[in-house]
Amino acid sequence: MNKPIKQHLIDPEICIRCYTCENTCPINAIEHNDDNVVVNPEICNHCMDCIPVCPTGSIDEWRVVLTPYSLEDQYAWDELPPQEDLPDTGEAEGGLEAFDEAVAALLAEAHSGAGGKAKPPASASKPTVNLYTAAKPAVAKVTGNFRLTDDPAHDVRHIILDFGGQPFPVLEGQSLGIIPPGSDAAGKPHLPRLYSVSSPRDGERPNYNNLSLTVKREEKGIASNYLCDLKVGDEVQVTGPFGATFLIPDDPEARLLMICTGTGSAPMRAFTMRRQRAAGAKSGGMTMFFGARAPESLPYFGPLKKVPKTLLDQHLVFSRVGGQPKEYVQDRMQAEEEIVADLLQDPKTHIYICGLRGMEEGIERTLTNIAESTGQQWIALRDTMREEGRYHVETY
Repeated sequence: MNKPIKQHLIDPEICIRCYTCENTCPINAIEHNDDNVVVNPEICNHCMDCIPVCPTGSIDEWRVVLTPYSLEDQYAWDELPPQEDLPDTGEAEGGLEAFDEAVAALLAEAHSGAGGKAKPPASASKPTVNLYTAAKPAVAKVTGNFRLTDDPAHDVRHIILDFGGQPFPVLEGQSLGIIPPGSDAAGKPHLPRLYSVSSPRDGERPNYNNLSLTVKREEKGIASNYLCDLKVGDEVQVTGPFGATFLIPDDPEARLLMICTGTGSAPMRAFTMRRQRAAGAKSGGMTMFFGARAPESLPYFGPLKKVPKTLLDQHLVFSRVGGQPKEYVQDRMQAEEEIVADLLQDPKTHIYICGLRGMEEGIERTLTNIAESTGQQWIALRDTMREEGRYHVETY
């Protein structure tokens, strides 16, 4: 009888095709085509280098198998197969009790995860994923490109794309891929770059087949410069949608704690607009901690001021304002400990964190302090919330 092995796989429903894992893998065990990102079982040595860099947790998936799933199998998947029932060897057959014990140990290890697999809120709508690929992208027309910031060093744009007669269904919290024109240094077409959608499911303009993106120009960014320079009427190649977990609950009584920096505000804007249009005064409430260098570099600063406090309790935090001490989102969260503690103790609270990867450590430390002040252990609470689809992180 073959010896059971633990096979590393990637969840195609959650993967957003950012290819960070592929670029990180030191032994080139990860590859992709236009449909899926996959792990070669003949190369993978379970070094785990790819696990912490994945923004969605799709990389942290395993199955215990007797025969590994081939690359052809993985490329054909729209979703992961369930864990197979391995043979019930029984304890009476000589030598097979050890086999049973090995299977049990591998299953326990495989399902423990390396940080917890993200889950969507129980009440979230079912997302559409992977409708368009790099080989067969959708084509959208630019109908707006507006600068959001007054800081010369932070050119952030609000870009509106119209899909005309092509269906492109997205939910708040999902992402899409933009394919920059041209090719890379090796002569290959550019891979899609991922951007979070910043408009609600019924469109940037209600009931129109359009959506918006929040894009910061990066000095050497191929896709960001391409997008920020687009003119009205230009056409853009789009892949996706991607993402099946960073979704808003459809329960109007759910409370949202949103923590973001910079363009990490994109999904938070989508959440806020969805609540404004769908829940209104019936909303369970939203609290947002939003960090930037200064008001001039904070996207949507003006529009945010018009959102009523009854819908969105917003805390805008700045780290580079002349004559004032530096303040980051975790500092304001600690200062507003009572608000955050109340949210952490409510089983209807959902937490969303989006922005630069460097923000995570400070936020985790602050949430640990606040949770402990209420008699809770943050790691245990966080894991419970993740398992219940109430804890979501997307950093880059």
